[in-house]
Amino acid sequence: MNQAAIFWPMLAQVLLVYIAYVVLGMRRRQAVRAGEARVSQFRTRAAEPELSVTAANNVINQFELPVLFYVACLSLYVTEGASFVSVGLAWLFVATRYAHAWFHLTANRVRFRSQAFILGWLVLGLLWVWFALHLAGAV
Repeated sequence: MNQAAIFWPMLAQVLLVYIAYVVLGMRRRQAVRAGEARVSQFRTRAAEPELSVTAANNVINQFELPVLFYVACLSLYVTEGASFVSVGLAWLFVATRYAHAWFHLTANRVRFRSQAFILGWLVLGLLWVWFALHLAGAV
């Protein structure tokens, strides 16, 4: 397998981060235009209006668990461990992140959002197990 294939799910995750930032900017702009906030309120997170607080929280979410995803992908690439299984797990993780962001940025239904998070957390755990097995020479 082409080792560079592991970068495609990474790029899809980076795209999600940019989408979350665009949504955040649009919602903040909308809050200012609606008179719900002043630009100066965005100096601290405590002053985030309800209209944009979920988008701000989603941006933060994109820099928590996904950091371990980036490290796993880069580690697999460096050790020539990218395989159909690891790339498949990486794509599955990214799909769960898109689902999580969708639930977070739309109706913000915690039940569905948490299910997407837990599934992504488990898939990422499997990706790390696969990496450990690769290092041990078992796969």
